[in-house]
Amino acid sequence: MDLIVAKFGGTSVGDGSRIKKAAQSVVNEYMKGNQIVVVVSAVNKTTDELIVLSDQAVGASLTDKQKAEIMAMGELTSVRLFSATIESLGVKSEYIDPYHELWPIVTDSNSLEATIDFNTTTKKVEGIKNLVNQGIIPVVCGFLGQGPSGEVTTLGRGGSDVTAFLLGHCLDATEVVIVTDVEGVMSTDPNKIEEAQLLDEISVEEMRDLATHGAQVLHPHALKYKDPSISAKIINFAHGDLSSKGTRIVGPFEGDMLKCVTMYKNPISLIAIVGEAMLKKTGLIATLSGSLADSEINIFGISAGQNSITTFVDKSDSNKAYHLLHQVVVETDVLSSLSLGRDTAMITFVSPDIIDTPGIISDITEPLRKNEINIVEIISSQTAIVLFVNWEDGEKARELIKEVLE
Repeated sequence: MDLIVAKFGGTSVGDGSRIKKAAQSVVNEYMKGNQIVVVVSAVNKTTDELIVLSDQAVGASLTDKQKAEIMAMGELTSVRLFSATIESLGVKSEYIDPYHELWPIVTDSNSLEATIDFNTTTKKVEGIKNLVNQGIIPVVCGFLGQGPSGEVTTLGRGGSDVTAFLLGHCLDATEVVIVTDVEGVMSTDPNKIEEAQLLDEISVEEMRDLATHGAQVLHPHALKYKDPSISAKIINFAHGDLSSKGTRIVGPFEGDMLKCVTMYKNPISLIAIVGEAMLKKTGLIATLSGSLADSEINIFGISAGQNSITTFVDKSDSNKAYHLLHQVVVETDVLSSLSLGRDTAMITFVSPDIIDTPGIISDITEPLRKNEINIVEIISSQTAIVLFVNWEDGEKARELIKEVLE
């Protein structure tokens, strides 16, 4: 017997016929002998409409606690509708909201961006397990939590995805199914490129990076709870079938890889290339990187300024790269000179929380300043910060940055 956590997004329960279709897909799976826990979002656009209404009616005097309670009304309604629909199809169901004695997801008191108390939640989930073992289908509010005093909290945008994977983890589910309005994960946005193709599978790492950089299919924080033993997939509600193929999310959540500080084992050499109006030269970076690629020299990074481009290569390749890039310089009219820099240590700080943490770069660099460690170069993205420091300072810098993480 499999235990499936099925999360239905707002579009998939967008009207009465869709709710009935979704409920029927749950009942069909139940009739196969599987156990089901349902997580439901608010009906499409309900939360946005409630926010607009409260802003128009109350304005700036609306407290976070009041806003959370108002925003919660969408999920409070959808679980009742969904549970009632399941029962109309002949199967026992019970809706679970933050006011229910079996509500499992406990958080801190932050009303609008609550942090989950994982240990307490794991214990409270036993009540959901008991319902499932009685042959009852629990329908749980997505997006919501319960604070220390029993107050309603919210998990932030995309919180229903977090709810589904969290419950899947705590319940030792066989599978988490995310039911949404797309076939799965595409090679790119099909609204922008018609030739976009459906992916059969995608790794947790790839899915996290896509979601962090703006893909709307799944919230990146949900993948924190992706257990390696649990299957997961994204499917389209239009099929009305939880066994639809969709896109499977494979691999475990590697906590040490998603939030870590590492230092590359070898020294990294910096080669700086300068010239006037470099940014106006089409294909210049492709020319520079192509000359190294043709000789199978790996580039660890590139940074570009108004009048300079810096490439980062392993020290063992630096002399060869230096000569190859010099040849490009003398053949390109907008380039004038290049230099081979000192040996540096490459330290990489990776975390999915970077994009959501204001001041994180200053938090990392301040200990280096206090210890008089000079940063030769810094490159950042939404999920990683890469620093280059003098090679002799590398290990100390890594330890200082690691202390910030801890």
